Amino acid sequence: MKKYRFGLITILVLFILSALVVLPVGKGVIGGRAIELGLDLQGGLHLVYEADLSGVAEADRDSILNGVVDVISNRVNPLGVSEPNIEKQGDNRVVVQLPGTALTDAQKQRIGSTALLVFAELAAEGEEARWENELGRWKPATAEIDGAVKELDSSYFKDNTFLTSDQTTGRIELRFEWNEEGAKISEAVTTRILGKRMGIFEGDTALLGDNGQPIAPVVEGIISTSGVITGLSFNEAEILSRQLNAGRLPVPLEIIYENTVSPVLGADFVDRSVLAGAVGVILVMIFMTAFYRLPGFLSSLALMVYIAIVLAIYKLVPVTLTLAGIGGFILSIGMAVDANVLIFERMKEELRARRTVGAAIEAGFSRAWTAIWDSNVTTLIVCAILVWVGGSVAAGAPVQGFALTLGVGVLSSMFTAMFVTRTFLRMLIGSQTARKLSLFTTEAGDQNA
Repeated sequence: MKKYRFGLITILVLFILSALVVLPVGKGVIGGRAIELGLDLQGGLHLVYEADLSGVAEADRDSILNGVVDVISNRVNPLGVSEPNIEKQGDNRVVVQLPGTALTDAQKQRIGSTALLVFAELAAEGEEARWENELGRWKPATAEIDGAVKELDSSYFKDNTFLTSDQTTGRIELRFEWNEEGAKISEAVTTRILGKRMGIFEGDTALLGDNGQPIAPVVEGIISTSGVITGLSFNEAEILSRQLNAGRLPVPLEIIYENTVSPVLGADFVDRSVLAGAVGVILVMIFMTAFYRLPGFLSSLALMVYIAIVLAIYKLVPVTLTLAGIGGFILSIGMAVDANVLIFERMKEELRARRTVGAAIEAGFSRAWTAIWDSNVTTLIVCAILVWVGGSVAAGAPVQGFALTLGVGVLSSMFTAMFVTRTFLRMLIGSQTARKLSLFTTEAGDQNA
């Protein structure tokens, strides 16, 4: 019994440290952080954008997609989102998770828009036009610089656009500054269309003012170094300014999947999940103790150690816990008990063969290990496949959450079954308790251990 005290001390220390990480539930004494909840539990927005890489060389696609992630991150941060998650998915998708945030349709489009303002001039009769609205037919405003024809657009802006208000009229002004090349193009264009309208387009649509009308001011002077866009509402101008300063996307994006969960619904999920998990654990402990007597009770204690360890891992890694992830965690509890069932059934067979309790314990663990190993490894393989599949589909986050929590639970359950439960039972060898077969099996009688 004494030679197993080190193992028992190790378990107690591990349990106490894990409990300090987990409790209190809000932050924990160690680590100082709460378990991260997924969008389905705390509410928020899950968006999947698909990038049009048809015009990008195969060798450049990965770097282009990395650039998309960087630009979207710069755009999302000013929205005040707490810990947004923006990452690549597959070869041409970007996943944007904004916990606790509700965005308007316009903001969602803003996140994925190219953020390229193109300045336009009215097309003459017979000329090809790119846009058309109530003010006329429009073509990009161009100028020949160093022998090349170039369009005037916001790619020549410096990253220092800002808002002011006209002191006389109080109108919001979006001020921008051209770089050296943009200044040359702007000077040539505004010189040519002086006294005429200049349209401003973003993508396929005209930039609209706060009155809902296209913004197309009359050029009243030659613009070479800086300019002003007026007519925007304050919110629209502020968002556009941030977006322009964050940079423009190198390729077009399209929203292909969207899921929104309200915080109230998420909180209800958490309460119900915690209740379901607690009821499940209590029922499992009652069953194990009633059916397997003392070993079942000790496995219930090991189950408490298992739960503390897994929750501590979730906090420290960290693992984002979703509703599907909670399902994987609860399922892993059942698998942890399943390993103990295999061990205890083997122990009962050894006791029926009139072996001592100590020998039955060792034989039960050693002979059940093969079955435990095979079943858990096959489960881990399935978890790996689910993680891979979840990463290749638009709505794969719940699949990945389930697989990740189940995989962590399976690995932890192998440890608690083969080390924690085993140590608890070994502590009984040589004690008076081990002489009472009624505590280990339905067969009565005493026996030397």
